[in-house]
Amino acid sequence: MSTNEYQPPKVWTWDQESGGKFANINRPVAGATHDKSLPAGEHPHQLYSLATPNGQKVTILFEELLEKGIAAAEYDAYSVDITEGEQFSSGFVEINPNSKIPALLDVSTTPATRVFESGSILLYLAEKFDAFIPNEPSKRTECLNWLFWQMGSAPMLGGGFGHFYAYAPEKLEYPINRYTMEVKRQLDVLDRQLAKHDFIAGDEYTIADMAIFPWYGALVLNEVYDAAEFLQAHEYKNVIAWANRINERPAVKRGRRVNKVWGDESEQLRERHSAADFD
Repeated sequence: MSTNEYQPPKVWTWDQESGGKFANINRPVAGATHDKSLPAGEHPHQLYSLATPNGQKVTILFEELLEKGIAAAEYDAYSVDITEGEQFSSGFVEINPNSKIPALLDVSTTPATRVFESGSILLYLAEKFDAFIPNEPSKRTECLNWLFWQMGSAPMLGGGFGHFYAYAPEKLEYPINRYTMEVKRQLDVLDRQLAKHDFIAGDEYTIADMAIFPWYGALVLNEVYDAAEFLQAHEYKNVIAWANRINERPAVKRGRRVNKVWGDESEQLRERHSAADFD
């Protein structure tokens, strides 16, 4: 336990140097910091994103829709460099006032429809194309149960565990222990569910799988935070088996590359405008 106990002041003030890896972009106010229009392509859907777990959810769905033969799901995807504050441009804030990726503009509607928050985008597209979401009410509800489970649980994994384990400027025992316990509990929740079903919401591949895989699948496959050994991920055999099955899907492989601007150059795809971009 740290001996440097923090005593909160009576009134908090913003210290730009105390935010760790993302100190240069984190701030306590909303709104645009600069004027800049967003680029636009020719397809019905204009996506502004990055290949983080939240960004991958949406590009995986787009690629799955196209794999299914739904040509109306064509999209242009532009990368947003969140480390440089591009999410605070006036054009981006106009689509997402919360300045977080991903953000989608559906220009096939009049007026164009803005959609922000990854879960909302998944639901919007699944309903628009009647795909990857069950029609039967009880199965649909189960799918949404797990979609919203992910939306509520992942901040404990990313903003909690991931931040303090991998990104915080100093290692602190209390928050690491606290969030490790919660992430292991979440993995156990998934492992028990996948012991009974092939996919998260049952026997059908849905947007619930697409939402959960980029976070928890990548975690047990040791692709985020380099924490699989620390978390003893090998214990969650059903999650690992599911993650490997999802990871082998051609549309998932493509979706995970879109707007990726780091790592092996052969796996990067800064922008996506057609299937030919993957060649």
